[in-house]
Amino acid sequence: MTDTLGPADLLVVGGGMAGLTAAASAATLGARVVLVEQGEQVGGSAIYAGFAWTAPSPDVMAEVNPHGDPDLADVLLGGFESGVEWIRSLGVGCRPAVTVLRYGRGHQFDTTHYLSACEQRIKEHGGDVLTRARAESLLMDEGTVHGARCRLPDGSLRPVEARWTLLATGGFQGDPVLRAQLIHPQARDLQLRANPHSDGDGLRLGLSAGAAVGKPDAGFYGHLIPAGVPLSDPSMFVDLALYYSEHALLFNLDGERFVDETIGDHITTMALLAQPGARGLLVADAAVYREWIVGSYVEGVPGIDKFALASRRGARCAVAESNEDFDLLPADWGYPGPKIRAAIDAVNRDLSAGRALRPGRAHDRRVIAEPPFYVIEAAPAITFTFTGLLTDRQMHVRSGAGGLIPGLLAAGADVGGLYDRAYAGGLAPALVFGLAAGSTAARAARTG
Repeated sequence: MTDTLGPADLLVVGGGMAGLTAAASAATLGARVVLVEQGEQVGGSAIYAGFAWTAPSPDVMAEVNPHGDPDLADVLLGGFESGVEWIRSLGVGCRPAVTVLRYGRGHQFDTTHYLSACEQRIKEHGGDVLTRARAESLLMDEGTVHGARCRLPDGSLRPVEARWTLLATGGFQGDPVLRAQLIHPQARDLQLRANPHSDGDGLRLGLSAGAAVGKPDAGFYGHLIPAGVPLSDPSMFVDLALYYSEHALLFNLDGERFVDETIGDHITTMALLAQPGARGLLVADAAVYREWIVGSYVEGVPGIDKFALASRRGARCAVAESNEDFDLLPADWGYPGPKIRAAIDAVNRDLSAGRALRPGRAHDRRVIAEPPFYVIEAAPAITFTFTGLLTDRQMHVRSGAGGLIPGLLAAGADVGGLYDRAYAGGLAPALVFGLAAGSTAARAARTG
């Protein structure tokens, strides 16, 4: 670390995918950069991910995310390929594009290598990267943000002056109170499949400057996991995710389907949160077991037996040798077994007859009828949030009073409006919005 932290051209609050991307790209373009990260190391939740992907076209984005901000979607899609080239420019290889989540396209890459390459690039260009440091309040003068007061690792509180301050703290999924307020009351108890440090600092700092915030209940990105199984080991975040739910049937505690499961596990996860007890019974048959439970969910990623793993981890799991076995569901599970059996029969009859279902099964109309049946009790888990600060295309934060807040930028999951109860990639917007924010700050530094 240099003797002084400021003044800087860009102060980045948060050292995840968006923050490191912005800092490294701005430093490459000649900006003086300081980055503060409250965790023990940089990387955020990106260290648990492996794909940069998004919708392949504006039409697909509009179809899967019809209520999202079209300007932000345009920035994302327009900047994705150059974002991939930026990753490669740091010496990080990206594999050929593959299909992700049925409708997306993207590249697998070594996120750990990428994040460390960004950190190295910042330092090579004279920037500072501070871990175990936190921005506690913004420095403001007549409505203009010019840095932040940062709590440093030694406990001291130091003002860091900067021409631009970027909020890239990763969302508020680590704060149970904010989750309950802005997602759903039952979100207070969601398990976290992400780093624990994204607890709303960016949102709070933005609000303190008068920022405009996207609508509550925009949702979150997450996946179903076996209910009651703790996510204490980050290496299990992917292995325990029940991606195959989009080929199965999901029933709530009343024994009723409540969502089109085939739209995607990430959508089903949001829907289950609002159901009684935020838990449900996931039912697959032998065909789904062969093709999806033990199969590869994304091309190039080896599959594992998620049912066996959930069972070993102590989840409520059962194998029903016939449909009639649902009548024998343990009473303490709380589900009406005979009602679920009858519902499965009705779904299969309607699918076989080509009749419409309510809820539908738009993307997989195969019957769930081949015994044995594989049953897991599932619950939602959260990765990152969608409600956040509103920005323009250059990542300037909008003011709640109209206009823009001078000196303040946002990127990554601190940006709201991109997704509205829909999802088309997490690393990709962090990458593209981070590059946009870095460019904005560097351009200002060059022009003085």
